[in-house]
Amino acid sequence: MNLSRQDLAGDHYSWSDNKEGNLFNGVPSRRLFDRFNGDQVLFIINYYGSQSNTFSIEEGKQIENRIADELPMEAKSEISVLNWLKSGVAI
Repeated sequence: MNLSRQDLAGDHYSWSDNKEGNLFNGVPSRRLFDRFNGDQVLFIINYYGSQSNTFSIEEGKQIENRIADELPMEAKSEISVLNWLKSGVAI
């Protein structure tokens, strides 16, 4: 199950106008993570969810809230955000 833009609760995101496809695909990298980039937040949430057979929209929304409210400033890359999620997401 993948979340879509409409599933996110936040209204503070910026979104790409790229009509040719998502800029964020594949696996998380050392690319700088921007918690205000809706495309990148969706990418991380959906990548995390792809590693679970029972991932739901509700769980994705909980992860969105954690990223918005609890993500440490030290988490600067996609990989560090993913590692942070894996180490402590209690959903």
